[in-house]
Amino acid sequence: MVSENIAVKLSCQALQVSRSGLYAWRRRPVSERSKQNVELVMEMKKIHVESRGTYGLPRLHAKLTQDGRKPVSRGKVSRLMKKEGISGLIKKRFRVHTTDSKHELPLAERIFQTEEPATHPVAPNKTWASDITYVPTGEGFLFLGTYLDLFTRKVTGFAVEDHMRTELLLQALEMALGRQGGAVAVSLLSHSDRGSQYASADYRKKLKEHGITASMSRKGNCYDNAFAESFFGTLKKELVYRNDFKTKSEAKKAIFEYIEVWYNRQRLHSSLGYKSPVQFEESLAA
Repeated sequence: MVSENIAVKLSCQALQVSRSGLYAWRRRPVSERSKQNVELVMEMKKIHVESRGTYGLPRLHAKLTQDGRKPVSRGKVSRLMKKEGISGLIKKRFRVHTTDSKHELPLAERIFQTEEPATHPVAPNKTWASDITYVPTGEGFLFLGTYLDLFTRKVTGFAVEDHMRTELLLQALEMALGRQGGAVAVSLLSHSDRGSQYASADYRKKLKEHGITASMSRKGNCYDNAFAESFFGTLKKELVYRNDFKTKSEAKKAIFEYIEVWYNRQRLHSSLGYKSPVQFEESLAA
């Protein structure tokens, strides 16, 4: 009891208030606004954890709105995030070093043009962008080849191997075609950089078999395949840079889980009205 009185006395001195004032404050009921703020912060922290610590203000605010709670302003969410130390991931610059364009193989025309909206798809499965990136592990590099639907932003197909030969892309393409099935457009366009894998005879043959038209970027212009590289930037920021993969098997499992469970089905995409790619795709078919 004596120690408690001493603590109260020291607290009053530090806050420069009287004891009677401190006791009155303790007895004062918690305001409804304070209760709502506590509940809001708890929900924000829950969403942030569920986002794997990746969501910043835009996606966190969008998720709060989607969950059907009472509308809350972005300004308030921003203030509470700063107060509680909640933040999204900082974007890191990255550069892909998997393109070998110094070859004499045939090159395709640049049909899809990032800077020209008229060439952008207006429906799913019209244009898929493909690219390759690397993932470091304690056992050496893994290479990830993907196909990204430029309308839904869905990763339609991917493959992870310890090489970046043409077979990597053919494996990813087979997955994409098998998954999307009859929804694949007759005039499907496959856009990529000028890498030798995309110009190889086997790759060109596979595209021809499925009636797919090839489109290639300009020489040395990464902007031409910006959507595919943007996906890799997101994957590296949210997964690769945050993990130290000891084995290739560990990395493969993590990449599969990231794409199939998180990115395609749960992660909110700003350009899709804060829906996940699968949610957006399903809303088009509804």
